[in-house]
Amino acid sequence: MRQLVSWAASACVGFVRACVVVVVSMLVPAVWVAAVALGIRWGAGNPWSWLAPFVLVSVGTLGLSRPVCRTVRFLVARWTATVIPAGYRQAGPVTRMSTGYWWNGFGYERTSRDALMDQRWRIRWNDPANRRDLWFIAVAPFTVGVVAALPPAGLAVAVIELGRTGAAGRLVGVLGLVVAVAGAPYAWRTVEPAAVRFLRASPAMVLADRVTELTAQRADTTVAQAAEIRRIERDLHDGAQARLVGLGLSLATAEKLMETDPDRAKALMREARAGAATSLTELRELVRGINPPVLNDRGLVEAVRAFALDSPLEATVITRPLPRLDPPVESAVYFGIAELMTNAIKHARATRAQISMSWDDLGLVVEVEDDGRGGAWVHDGGGLAGLRRRLAAFDGTLEITSPAGGPTRARIVVPCESL
Repeated sequence: MRQLVSWAASACVGFVRACVVVVVSMLVPAVWVAAVALGIRWGAGNPWSWLAPFVLVSVGTLGLSRPVCRTVRFLVARWTATVIPAGYRQAGPVTRMSTGYWWNGFGYERTSRDALMDQRWRIRWNDPANRRDLWFIAVAPFTVGVVAALPPAGLAVAVIELGRTGAAGRLVGVLGLVVAVAGAPYAWRTVEPAAVRFLRASPAMVLADRVTELTAQRADTTVAQAAEIRRIERDLHDGAQARLVGLGLSLATAEKLMETDPDRAKALMREARAGAATSLTELRELVRGINPPVLNDRGLVEAVRAFALDSPLEATVITRPLPRLDPPVESAVYFGIAELMTNAIKHARATRAQISMSWDDLGLVVEVEDDGRGGAWVHDGGGLAGLRRRLAAFDGTLEITSPAGGPTRARIVVPCESL
């Protein structure tokens, strides 16, 4: 009984999806049929009977191609969780030059409005994705649309023929009903392979997007390295270097007072020893901030556990033994976790946090959850945006879920192989 109910539900859902696929895939051919019918109605003697259908077909096809393809991508992602990137060219910034004209990447215009309009039309008509969309809407009606039309067509035949009295009509109606019911769960599924085959971005567009992404990552890495060097220089100058200078002065003064005032000299040497110990501690903290020794010696899991023990939060680490990864990957993930924990303390005012690390088909998966007040979001120039860019250098991703009032969940996924 349960299997029968499940089959009935699958058939109903499949029938609705098949009808949706038919409507979407047959929308452009419907425009073609309407144009031809309009030309036939006007008659061969009317000069508009030839020109108007051609204009209607051209405008309708070009105007509907992108909305239809976007709808197909949305349906495929909604029904099958298969995301097909659009791959359309994106507009660049419009800049005002010193001459007063506006540069839009293609030419100069007198006003920003004209520059944006010219840029929009140039990108739209020169986009290689247009040919891909036109090819799909030309192929889809005869592949996806025909197959998806079987269930609704079978149901229509069943309704018409079962109402007749003849045995042949009833037999045809029963066959139509069988086709509708049996094909409903499967007829709509042809839309996924067809969309993946025809609507995915071209290799040239993928390569261009990858080059742009790598260029941005290189710029971010250069900026991050320069900022890190400045931080190290500032910490050394303000901390250990100043203490070492004071240590040298204290030792020089103690050397002069050794004969005349031994007690004062001993006190200065004790102060110098304390200053040396403090400088050593600061240098160790600085080295730990650059590259924690425990991360190199014992791996990512133990380094995260050590960080959790030193954290002001009540942090729990849930993990299993993980394989060793490349040092740059472990360093990026470690400092990503450290930044998320710091944000939980500084901004979310959290009291507890949980760090989960696992290994699956995607690679390394890290989840950090805190009980703070939430409201975290990724914005340009923020720490989370910088963390996302650093992970992108390894094709990693960062997803943040942080409703108002909490909790905040961060998920880091880095596709990689173990050493």
